[in-house]
Amino acid sequence: MPQINLTAIVKSLPEKIEETKAMLQEMVFYSIKEKACLKYELHQSQTEPHVFIFHEIWKSREDLDLHNKQPYITGFIEKSAELLQEPVSVYITDII
Repeated sequence: MPQINLTAIVKSLPEKIEETKAMLQEMVFYSIKEKACLKYELHQSQTEPHVFIFHEIWKSREDLDLHNKQPYITGFIEKSAELLQEPVSVYITDII
């Protein structure tokens, strides 16, 4: 099975940057402990501090699907409507 390369762009409401950042950092803390997680990096834009970008690599699609069912992910999704400007943009990519 091919590994999954994923980039996710998260745009916080300006007044919710710190709360969003704390939740995203909690996701990193738990996600990197998952056996199938090969990379899970969180970046914050220097020029637009409300923009966060994840770079992730998972062993397989099944592993990513399992990751997305974890409570720290589902909890963020449930709370995201009050934290974010728009839904998270997720891109599954191939390295070229």
